[in-house]
Amino acid sequence: MKTEEFNKWLAALNHLTTRQSRILQEKLNKRAQGKQVSNFLETPHQEIRCPHCHTSSFTRWGKRNDLQRYKCKKCHKTFNSLTDSPLARLRRKGHWMDYAHCIKEGLTIRQAAKACDIHPNTAFRWRHRFLTNTKEIKAPLLEGIVETNHMYLRKSEKGSRKLKRPARQRGDDNPSGRQKLENICVLVSRDRHKNTLDALLNRLNTNALEQRLKEHLASDILFCSDNRPLYRNFTKNHKIRHGYIHLAKGIEVKKDIVHIQNVSAYQHRFKRWILEHFRGVATKYLENYLGWLRELDEFNDQITPKTILLRAKKGGEYRSLPFTVTQPPS
Repeated sequence: MKTEEFNKWLAALNHLTTRQSRILQEKLNKRAQGKQVSNFLETPHQEIRCPHCHTSSFTRWGKRNDLQRYKCKKCHKTFNSLTDSPLARLRRKGHWMDYAHCIKEGLTIRQAAKACDIHPNTAFRWRHRFLTNTKEIKAPLLEGIVETNHMYLRKSEKGSRKLKRPARQRGDDNPSGRQKLENICVLVSRDRHKNTLDALLNRLNTNALEQRLKEHLASDILFCSDNRPLYRNFTKNHKIRHGYIHLAKGIEVKKDIVHIQNVSAYQHRFKRWILEHFRGVATKYLENYLGWLRELDEFNDQITPKTILLRAKKGGEYRSLPFTVTQPPS
């Protein structure tokens, strides 16, 4: 804005009503908060690389939306600190910190939209942008006593304009037989240090365990599960110590140490969370919600909005707490 126009704007402030002054103050506060968020997410100059060709040869190229822009000398493309991240091209940065707080509190779409004064569609889009990287942050290694169990969730096309199947009637939440083909399997492994690894499987078998689980298991673990043949074959093939229980016979704990109560409680918490709190979620977004719960569980619900923003930007590059907690196993 030119000086002459700015002076005219300042002179008009004396004619504002009380309501208009309040609205102006709120806009200025959000503008200041947006600038603080931009400064907070700005990547240090020495760490910047061109996201297109990954070179460190670039020059400053002005500012846009409070973010420093750069131009690569090799590929001649422009970029900023958020380019090629889930937060790229999102607007209204003044609301990001408030929305990160909504992620921390686990608010629904409408609750978050009301708290941040944004449209519900914006709140929905932001939720999955903020969780894009989070779903990839999983425990790299499970150690000690590892509990493994699986659960089935109904495939959901919530939000789809056209269903790929006939509509279901109410009830029948636990289908059996051929109807299990409409389910998706969620495999969850968790050690006694609360390090968690999960995966969505179209079919649960030994090959799926080898692809999703084997490389994340330490060599000297005790693998705890129920007595299903696939778990027994998996541990036998890879020479892993296996402690199993007979849930069908009512045996839940063996030798005071072999049980799957921790992972079962985690699964129950997840199912109750998405069914009662969110009224179910679409299957295509299920990994985002698994990552969301892992994030809250990893930080024991003490995660800060700043941490959520940094993880949304950098993903696994930013962890303010280690995965392994040095506490005796329960």
